[in-house]
Amino acid sequence: MSPHDLPRKLAIAYAILVAYACLHPFSGWRESGLPLFDYLWAPWPKYFMVEDLVFNILGYIPLGFILAAALPQHWGKLRLIVGATLLATLLSFSLETLQHYLPSRISSNIDLGANATGALIGATLAAPWGHALFARHGGLSRWRTRFIIGGHTGDAGLILIGLWLLTQLTPDNLLFGSGDIRNLLGIAPPLPFKPERFIGFEAALTASFLIAIGLFARCMMRETRHEPLIVLILLGIGAKTLAAASFFTPTDPWAWLTPGALRGLGIGLPLLTLSLLLPRVVQHALAGTALLAATALINLIPENPYLNSGHSVINRGNFLNFHGLTQLVASLWPFVALAYLSALGLWRGEHLDGTRRI
Repeated sequence: MSPHDLPRKLAIAYAILVAYACLHPFSGWRESGLPLFDYLWAPWPKYFMVEDLVFNILGYIPLGFILAAALPQHWGKLRLIVGATLLATLLSFSLETLQHYLPSRISSNIDLGANATGALIGATLAAPWGHALFARHGGLSRWRTRFIIGGHTGDAGLILIGLWLLTQLTPDNLLFGSGDIRNLLGIAPPLPFKPERFIGFEAALTASFLIAIGLFARCMMRETRHEPLIVLILLGIGAKTLAAASFFTPTDPWAWLTPGALRGLGIGLPLLTLSLLLPRVVQHALAGTALLAATALINLIPENPYLNSGHSVINRGNFLNFHGLTQLVASLWPFVALAYLSALGLWRGEHLDGTRRI
């Protein structure tokens, strides 16, 4: 596999996510009657939110970084920075122009400039270190070769893990929760709310998802090592804490730590530890079973009218686009992960790199 394969795949996947966030909700397309590129020369707006500027800069830093890492290694640093920044700016320009046809969106030269600035920062960081990070014998490549199954299957698994972490940045979802198609389709909860029932459901859901994500990651690993799994779970909890701290008003980093979530962690962690002692084929089957159980539970759990009581999710600016993106990814993630596990089971994982057994 070429050392540029992973950053290229990451760049494509990230660009798709950015496009979804910028064009959400994909409805009401129409001609506004204004000149198409008029926004490029618009004056500074009367009302402006700093949060939007920060969102637009931060959102394009990773894109600039991985684009620079994906460009040819023989390019000089300046050429890498300029090339990656131009590519990211072209994407931003295309999306801002398309927003001209969405009545719910506003094309903005400030957003375009912020995106270009973020891409420039990312590309500047990547120019001296990006290729080394993704190089065949670089630190990331050595870690991937040692711990993760080879080929496109390993790359797809890593992308799915990254998307799972993205789902945890949704502040108003339950801890580790994903696969809620009931909410996506506007279906009413099948069970009425009772405190004891809700706490039981949430505990079972948290434990099931904890086992599922732990064993999902284990299925794509070569070695039986617990450290990467511990880091993954801590990153998921950290992402949920960051979301609660950033997107709830008033801020409450521990809003996700409900009695049900705490009980679920207490049940799920010992069960996951025991599951890691089982044979590989049993772990694979248990990962799919836990994922199915967790997805069923999140669609059956009663709606809690008191959940996150006293807090509200910020409802303005670019967070609306980010929230729509994370909600969609959270709704679909378990189904894509199940398909991945099924394919991994068919290939049995032992010969995915064509060279040795895992």
